[in-house]
Amino acid sequence: MAAEEMLTLKEVADYLKLTEGTLYWLTQEGKLRGFKVGNSWRFRLRNIDARIEVQKAKVRRKGSRPP
Repeated sequence: MAAEEMLTLKEVADYLKLTEGTLYWLTQEGKLRGFKVGNSWRFRLRNIDARIEVQKAKVRRKGSRPP
């Protein structure tokens, strides 16, 4: 089984250029998939990238373009 890249809350926040608080909120709202290991959040990079693609598709469907 190939190892998946796992990221911490801080690493995902840096990757997405968000604050850790915003990322925590998005996770609690179910907008980003993550899971807890003890008291720490972990995220699969493939899930983060998939969420980015979903958001890009929504923007394209609405007819607007990101800057």
